[in-house]
Formats: sequence, structure tokens, C-alpha cells
Amino acid sequence: MLKFVISIAACSSFLSVCRCGVISESMFFYDFIRSVDPENVLGIDHQHGNLQNPCLFKINGVKCNLQPIFIKEIRLQNLNLSGKFDTDNLCELPQLKVLSLAKNRIEGMIPESISKCKSLEELDLSYNSLKGSIPSSAISGLKSLKKFNISGNNLVGVVTMASNEITQNSLSFENSQSENIDSGNKKKHGNWIIYVLVAFIVMAFLLVSIFLILKKKKRTEDEEIIKVTVHSPVEIEEDVNQEKGFSELVFFVEDQEQFELEHLLEATTHLRRQGLCSSLYKVKLKHNAIFAVKRLKKLQVSFEQFGETMRKIGSLKHENILPLVAYYSTNNEKLLIYKYQDNGSLLTLFEAYLAGKIIFPWNLRLSIAIGIARSLAFINQNGNSSIPHGNIKPSNILLNKDMQPVLSEYGHTRFLDPQSQLCNNVGNGYTSPENDLSEKSDVFSFGIICLELLTGKIVENSGVDLPKWVRAMVREEWTGEVFDKEISEFAKFAFSLLNVSLKCVANVPQERPSFEEVLVKMEEIVYAQEEEEASPLSLSYSF
Repeated sequence: MLKFVISIAACSSFLSVCRCGVISESMFFYDFIRSVDPENVLGIDHQHGNLQNPCLFKINGVKCNLQPIFIKEIRLQNLNLSGKFDTDNLCELPQLKVLSLAKNRIEGMIPESISKCKSLEELDLSYNSLKGSIPSSAISGLKSLKKFNISGNNLVGVVTMASNEITQNSLSFENSQSENIDSGNKKKHGNWIIYVLVAFIVMAFLLVSIFLILKKKKRTEDEEIIKVTVHSPVEIEEDVNQEKGFSELVFFVEDQEQFELEHLLEATTHLRRQGLCSSLYKVKLKHNAIFAVKRLKKLQVSFEQFGETMRKIGSLKHENILPLVAYYSTNNEKLLIYKYQDNGSLLTLFEAYLAGKIIFPWNLRLSIAIGIARSLAFINQNGNSSIPHGNIKPSNILLNKDMQPVLSEYGHTRFLDPQSQLCNNVGNGYTSPENDLSEKSDVFSFGIICLELLTGKIVENSGVDLPKWVRAMVREEWTGEVFDKEISEFAKFAFSLLNVSLKCVANVPQERPSFEEVLVKMEEIVYAQEEEEASPLSLSYSF
């Protein structure tokens, strides 16, 4: 039964909306710091991840507003920073007024996406190693920008702001007046400047008045919502959250296992894996509960559709599927929370074995293979209403305390941008030739993993075409050479699994079995081995 933990009182004002979004702001801040400071010159502990609010710590050069909490200034001048200017994360800091990266070694170009930094009032990128064309139209669209300095770079172009034209030789301006006007011109245009300032003051007064009126109206509306919520909390809370475009933590576990959003902000976090479209963190709460938190970016899905899919996935209960503890969602940011698995993944097990640190016996390999098959058969048992996995590989197969496989990363692959090869799994060695989201594509990926278990060769991070290599060995009648040395004495059962694996990696989807058929064949292998091991002849032979 789905359980929603939604605190409408916590999100009923401008203060609470900022607090609900503080996780996302923290993440964007730390990602921006990583981009401009990849060598960690600033000494900011990147291992703390993106969950701890930077405003709660003393970080030199960072100033925050505390009521409500948001980052308003980042001044990192003359610190020998040598990264890239990342506006994608920068512009997600909604209240950032000032950014100064002057006198560093920042490289690359100024992206067009700088146009999204609508709140910036001061931007100083002077004396860095920026190059390329100035995105003049994007910068000209920053209506709040009062000070802008990009001198001392290798930039080309012209920027026009109000009545000022900025060129490569004079790449600094202030909206109020140009710094290069001589004293004669100042006298000539003195009256004009006074008129502009008076008009500006009048306009500012009108805008402030309108803002205060709207804020008062909003507060009144929120108070009415709270009154209604007392009588019908669940229905009203869901409607309000969807309208605001964010959810509270939505749980799929019992009440005693749940926690508040604030507990995540106060948790100790460690970045475990980071990519362009997702990051993974190990999070330890104050009461010592440990979770894995997956942060997702660049998803092509509405707020409502994502919530509907997560509720469906959260209801799945199977011993070989990593259970979803909770999720947190905004229009731009998604967090998935799972119980942390201490034994790592199938990939880490493979790597430790190949490094000679552990053994990897046949019975454990077979147990892992059939556990994966059972989870995938369970996922696909509902036919057209099922959601294929789409990203099956050893690093997404975790191992629980009993060394049994639990399938992770399930349910969100379908929302990745199909045009973005950076986020998708095209050409990762586990992708089917047709590269679509279907059960038959998952069968292909599963077949690759079975071949890895049989051969001891890892596809992930190596790029080896394992089906091609195995088929060549079989064609040359060197089938016995296919198997890893630790399973040679179980060749009879390994041959049976090899036949299943080769059918799974058939190039044509129609020639591949379903997971139901795969599971039947694999259970036959397990049963045959158990029968042989239980026979008196087998027992006497083992001695």
C-alpha cells in the first residue's frame, strides 16, 4: 500500500518552497564548484556530495541569505581555478546576484545558456583563459545585469546593453553609465543621467509595491489552503504539490522507517559515482540508517507522469529487486532513495576476482544468474503493462548481505532523452542491436551478463564484443576454452547455460526467448545439478 508523507504546512509559504528546493540548489552549487575547480584548489570536500546545504558551512567567497536560505553571492577571484565555466548548474541557483571568477585560469567558452541566469546583477569573468565568440544576444537578455566584465580574455564580439556598446577592447560596463566617458561628455549628459536615475527610482518603487501586494495576496491564499487541509489533507496536499511542481518525500516503506526531508539535509553524504545525467550518493542519517540516493537529471518526463511511474515501481516487491524506499521530485530534479547494499555490485565482485583477491565459484555464479532471471521474469510478467528495465549491466546488479543479486536502476531509463547519447546506453556492450526499450532488449543484456559469468570476461568498461568472441570460439570447436578456469569441472552444466546465453544474444529479437522461457531453462539446470550432487554416486566421487 502506497504511503504518502506530505507536510502541507512545510510548503505553504515562500519560505517553505525555498526550503523544499534547498536540496536541488545545493546539488547545483556543488556541481558548479566541481566544474570550475576540478583540482579542488578551494579545499571544498566534494565527497560531501550535493545534499548538504553550503549555506550551513563557512565557505570563503560564498554569501547566503538565511531567511529564506539561498545563495546570493559567489566570489572566487585570484584562486588559480582551472576548470570550465558551467552555466547549466550556475543558472539553476535562482537567487544568485553576484558571480566573480576574475583572475583565474578558467577555460572554454561562455555558453549561450548564460541567458538563463536571470537573477545575476554582477558578472566578472575578467583575466581568465576564455575564448571564442561572445554570446551577445544571451548576455543582452540579462535584464538584471548591472556590472559585466570579461576583459583580459581571448573573446571576440560585441555586446550591447541599454545605450552602451561593449567591444573586445573594452569588455567592461555598468548599466548605469559607461566607465570610459570623458569629463566633457559627463557634463554634457549630466541632466540626462539625472532623468534616468529618477525614472529608475520611480520604476523600482512601483515594482516593489506590486511585489508586496502580490506577496500579501499569496500569503492569504496559503492560509486558506492550510485551513482546508485540516479537514481533507491528502487530496488537497497532492493538488497543491502538483501545482507548485514539487513533491515531498513519497515513501513506500512502513512508518517507522520514514524520515523527514530535513534529515537528508543534515546527513553525511559521500559521492560514489557521477555522470552527466545522474549521480549516486551514500547517505548516512543521524540515527545511522544508510541509504543510496540517486540524483537524476535531463529526464524527458512531466512531474505527474514521473510520480505515477514511481508509485508503480514502489509497489513491486521481489527479493531480487532493490526496493524503492522513497522519491523526491521537482520539475527539474529527481531523487530516488534505496536501502544501501554493503556488498557492492556484480561489477565490483568481478573486478575483485580478476585482481586475484577472491574466488568466484560456479555455484555463486549460477545463483546470481538465476536470481537476475527471476527478477526480470517478475518485471515482465504483466505483459503490456510492464516497464522494461533498459539498462542491465553488472554495476546495476547489487549484492545483498547473502550475496544474492538485487536489480537496481529500474524504471527511469524510459524517461531519458532519446536524442542524447551521453545519457543513453548506446554502444555500452550490453545494448541490443535494435536498441529499444523492450523485454527482448533486456533479454539480450541478460545474455551478455551470463556470458560474462561463464567466461570471466567483463564487458563493462572494456568494450569487448563478447558474443562475437564466444561464437568464434564455438565455430572453431574450441568451446571448452570459452569457460573460465574456476568452472571447468562444472562444464556439463556450463554448456547448458552457454546454450541459453547464446539464444539470448541472437541478433534478431524474434529469435530470442522470453524471460519466462529463460527462467524455465535455468531452473532445469539448477535442478539437474542438485539431483547429481544429491546422488550416492556423486557423493562417493566427491571424496
